[in-house]
Amino acid sequence: MPKILIVDDEIDICNALRIYLSAENYEIVEAHNGQEALDAVKAEGPDLILMDIMMPVMDGITATSRLREITNVPIILLTAKSEDSDKVLGLNIGADDYITKPFHPNELNARVRSQLRRYTQLGAQTVKDDVLRIGGVELNDIKKTVTVDNDPVSLTPMEYGILKLLMENPGRVFSSAAIYEAVWNDQSIGNESTVAVHIRHLREKIEINPSEPRYIKVVWGQGYKMEEMNAR
Repeated sequence: MPKILIVDDEIDICNALRIYLSAENYEIVEAHNGQEALDAVKAEGPDLILMDIMMPVMDGITATSRLREITNVPIILLTAKSEDSDKVLGLNIGADDYITKPFHPNELNARVRSQLRRYTQLGAQTVKDDVLRIGGVELNDIKKTVTVDNDPVSLTPMEYGILKLLMENPGRVFSSAAIYEAVWNDQSIGNESTVAVHIRHLREKIEINPSEPRYIKVVWGQGYKMEEMNAR
């Protein structure tokens, strides 16, 4: 049974989330600020985190940044419509997705399922033995590791999924919508900016100079591609 950590200082929100998610047979753990979230992750080992942004003691953005130092489990931000800049910041520092309050239970459950499916697939041991190499980038899909010029790189599940998709298809251009649908396993309507943020974050990790990328290229007006260079 997947374990979900709910992090929100509003008790009513926590109660509603508990009701929605318990009905889907998830085990629920709660925390009410960012510091409690850090403690809960270490003690409980959740499979997914729902993280509010505005909280006392430690806000959700700071907590997400700290959590990315110790875990790659999916983090979905719970945001208000007025927190657009915080959404982008959260995605930049490692969050995988966001849901805007008020949210519909069906949307919540769909996003949770999508993130858990992606995380489970990336961690599964039944995936075929496959090592992809393009230039100095190597992705081992059995060990779930990525190295750049033999140095290990830590990626979130979404970053890993994007990189794997592009490396499996060197030279092929993928639109933001196509990347979102392939990696998030969800419809892309209105989520193209989410892909751009993750691409930027991925470049910061694998490119020597992210402003002049060697590997992940933009094809203006069309999308993104992985440059072909000794690909296999």
